[in-house]
Amino acid sequence: MLFHTWIFLLFFIVVYAVYLGLRKTRFWLHWLLIASYVFYGWWNPLYLLLILYSTLLDYVAVIAMDRSRYKKLWLAVSVANNLGLLGFFKYAGFVTDNLNRLLAAAGSGYELPEPDVLLPVGISFFTFQSMSYTIDFYRGEVEREKSFIRFAAFVSLFPQLVAGPIERARQLLPQLNEFPAITRRDFADGLSLFVVGLFKKVALADYLAMYVDPIYANPQMASETALLTATFAFAWQIYFDFSGYTDMARGIARAMGIQLMQNFNNPYLADSLGDFWSRWHISLSTWFRDYVYIPLGGNRHGAAATYRNLFLTMVVSGFWHGANWTFLIWGALHGVAAMTTRRAERTYFYRERFPRFLKQLLVFAFVCFAWIFFRAENLNDAWLIVSRIFGFRWYDPAFPMLALGLVGGIWLYQFAYESRLRRLLEFSPVRVALVVGMIMYLLIVPGSEKSGEAFIYFQF
Repeated sequence: MLFHTWIFLLFFIVVYAVYLGLRKTRFWLHWLLIASYVFYGWWNPLYLLLILYSTLLDYVAVIAMDRSRYKKLWLAVSVANNLGLLGFFKYAGFVTDNLNRLLAAAGSGYELPEPDVLLPVGISFFTFQSMSYTIDFYRGEVEREKSFIRFAAFVSLFPQLVAGPIERARQLLPQLNEFPAITRRDFADGLSLFVVGLFKKVALADYLAMYVDPIYANPQMASETALLTATFAFAWQIYFDFSGYTDMARGIARAMGIQLMQNFNNPYLADSLGDFWSRWHISLSTWFRDYVYIPLGGNRHGAAATYRNLFLTMVVSGFWHGANWTFLIWGALHGVAAMTTRRAERTYFYRERFPRFLKQLLVFAFVCFAWIFFRAENLNDAWLIVSRIFGFRWYDPAFPMLALGLVGGIWLYQFAYESRLRRLLEFSPVRVALVVGMIMYLLIVPGSEKSGEAFIYFQF
C-alpha cells in the first residue's frame, strides 16, 4: 500500500476516523496496532508472521534481561535473531551466488541451490528499530516497556514502517503512552508535509526516473553526455523520492499527533562529507554511529583506529542498503573519502578560508560519483559508466552546455557593454585578452561536423 495511491487515501480516512473516535478509550492503541498490521500485511499477509515473531522475541528478551543476571546473553539472542532474519531474507541469495562462483572457479562441479526467498518489505527498518530498543535497554538508556501492545505498535507504526525514519524507543514509545492531544496545527502541518512529500515523489522523483531509468538500464547504448546527465539526475531523483516518502510519513504521523524525527536536512548543501551524513538519512546515520561506530571504539583510540572505524562503519552501511557488490563499493568509497578528508575538514584553512560554495560543489560532485555504484545494476555497468563519463564532451550537441555557456557569457558582455563597464571593456588589455581567449577556444575545442556549411541566409 503506497502513500500516493487512492487505496491508501481510503485506508487512512477509515483509520483516522476510528482513531479519533477511540481517543477517550483505551482501545485507540489497539486500533493503531491493527491498522499498522493491515497496512503491512497488504503486500503479503505472510509478512505479519515475521514482524510478529521479531517483535515478540525482542519483547521477551528485554523481560529476560530485566529479570536475569545474563543480560549480555539475552542481548546477544536479540541481536543474533534480528541480524539472522535480515541476513537470511536479504543476503542468502547473494552469499549463495558468490559461493557458487567460487565452487565453479575451483572446478568442483557442485552447485548450491539458489534460495527462493522473497524479501519482506521494510525488514531492514523494523529489525533495526526493534533491535535498538534491546540495545538501549541493555545500556540503561530506556526502561522496559511493560505493554506488549504498545511495544508492538512502536515496532510496526505504519507511517514509518517500511522506509523509516528509524525511530528510537526513547523518542517514540513515550508518545504512545496516552492518546496525543491533536491540535489544528498538527493537522495543518501534517497535511502540508504530506503534500510536499507527494509533490517531491510524483512531480520530481518519478519525472526524473523517466530519464534516469532507461539510461541506467542500458548504459552501453548511452552517450557519455547522457550518462553524466543521468547520474546528476539520479542524485536528485533519490533525494526527492526518499525525502518525499519521509515527508509523507511525518505528515501522516503528525496529523495523528505523533512526532517523527527529521530524516533529511538539505543534504546537497553540505560543505563536508561529515556534514553530508549529518543531513542525509539522519535516522540511519545516527543508528550506525551509536550502534556500530561508537562500539567499535569511535575516535577514542587514536587516528588509525578512528579511520578504521569510519571505514568499517561506511562499508557496513553500504551493505545494509542491498545485497550487491555495488553497494559495498559505494560504502567503501564513502569510507575512504571520510578517512582522507577528515583531517583536512578540521583545518583552519578549510573551515574559514576555503569558499563555502566550492566546498559544497566538491562534496556534491563526490556524492554524485558514488551514486553511480549505488544505482548501477551490477559492477560491469558501474565500471562502464565511470570509464565513459570522464570522456564527456562539453561540446556534444545532444547536451550543448558549452554553447549555452558561451551564449550566456556573450549576453552578459552585451549587457555590460551598454552599462558603465563599457569603458573597461574597451580598454586595450581587456580586448586583447578576449581575442586571445577566442583563439584558444578555436584551437582547443573541436569544430562541429557542420563547420564549413553555407550560411542560413544564403537560401533566401
